[in-house]
Amino acid sequence: MLRKFAIGLLGLLLLLPLHAATPVNVNTADAATIAKALDGIGPAKAAAIVAWRQEHGPFKSVDEVGQVKGVGASTLERNRAAI
Repeated sequence: MLRKFAIGLLGLLLLLPLHAATPVNVNTADAATIAKALDGIGPAKAAAIVAWRQEHGPFKSVDEVGQVKGVGASTLERNRAAI
């Protein structure tokens, strides 16, 4: 039983990097690129990021991305290193 648990845990740990965010410049990327790169950001939120950027200008900090409707604190923190 312990062996099965250890093997399952190892498998899970090996899969985690597959779900990590990919570095992306939210000031230049299109919505499709943003959605593909960031964890928890789908097409609608990515489009909102682009719309916010078009209305307000480039993001001056990662924290400013949190002002986009639908991008909560946990999503922002999960992607902070990639933005």
